[in-house]
Amino acid sequence: MGLFVIGNLVSGVASNFQIMMGGRIVSALCHGAYFGIGAVVASDLVEKNQKARAISVMFAGLTVANVLGVPFGTAIGQNYGWRTTFLCISGIGIAAVIGIFLLVPIDNPEHHLNVPRTIRQELYAFKQRQVWFSLLITICGFGGLFGGFTYIAYTLTRITRFADSTVPFVLFLFGIGVFAGNYIGSKSADKNPKATISGYLAALFFTLIIFALTATNKPVTIICIVLMGIFGFAPAAAVQTRVMRYASRAPTLVSGANIAAFNIGNTLGAGFGGILISHQLGYASPLWSAAALTGTALVIFYFAELDERNTARHLKNL
Repeated sequence: MGLFVIGNLVSGVASNFQIMMGGRIVSALCHGAYFGIGAVVASDLVEKNQKARAISVMFAGLTVANVLGVPFGTAIGQNYGWRTTFLCISGIGIAAVIGIFLLVPIDNPEHHLNVPRTIRQELYAFKQRQVWFSLLITICGFGGLFGGFTYIAYTLTRITRFADSTVPFVLFLFGIGVFAGNYIGSKSADKNPKATISGYLAALFFTLIIFALTATNKPVTIICIVLMGIFGFAPAAAVQTRVMRYASRAPTLVSGANIAAFNIGNTLGAGFGGILISHQLGYASPLWSAAALTGTALVIFYFAELDERNTARHLKNL
């Protein structure tokens, strides 16, 4: 959080574009680490059967920030200048630092006697095939969600023919869907994480296909956007819990890697959609590439489960 504050301060007082972007890079560096460590802390504070729900509570902060942060940040920038937006974000970061010092409990060293003490020991977690399966599921699954969402404003105005003034309202509905999906998915993740991941990914896959086929229909478009938010974010806690379970000896590094995978998926989804648009395939075409990514995530999850069953059968026969 200290890096987050420094990065936004640098951007807020930057004298040129290069310095401003440098500040953005500094603040971005801490994103994976912060949410990765936060997931570990949240899961350590509760009983085993509540870990996914605890992680989802932390992720709820991310969803609320997306719903409220963009409009508030835009309003501040429009009325008081873009520098003020960065300075206000720095102030929020300082409040978060204070909150961490006051509210996050001091760790008990005896609780982590078996936890690796060096980076090399942490890296051993990446020898687990299931860790890599989980990271690939995150990349493709969330790549599908954000691949469909990145160009949604153009889809709404150029294909569905919504007025520009209605786009923020529709995007707000997407944010509500994300918040609801995070809550619903967390409840099912603690009971049946496998069904949560596969079920919601399948639901997102079919939603994206339906949206691509009916993007000219306004009521169906609104329904699909809300469902995208629900189905897209519902598996988040389950996937995060999954990757931590298979790297129980080194949860912090792998948890941070899963947040990095989330951002890689965001980039890939937007990139594939941009390629289709650049080839004159229309503003609904990113929905097809998003569906393909989500379908790939489902296939990877199937092979991950098959690999786990084969491994268990092999160990049983030894």
